[in-house]
Amino acid sequence: MFVCSCFGVTEEQVRSHAEAGACTPRQIASACKAGTDCGGCVRRIQALLGRGACPRRQLADQGGQPLAAEVPEAA
Repeated sequence: MFVCSCFGVTEEQVRSHAEAGACTPRQIASACKAGTDCGGCVRRIQALLGRGACPRRQLADQGGQPLAAEVPEAA
């Protein structure tokens, strides 16, 4: 099912980016542009991210490196 019709991003793609470490809608947007045009899909992305575990967030909760240090922002 499509999450972002503006850029043709599917739920599977969002899940794949989340498994690769993207834990926020902004990080998903950096990975695939979803949520950067009309913004209508941002809540759906938030819902998808909220359903799964985020390995990097779990690491941070356990005293690992801060999340900001782990993911470089797109230029």
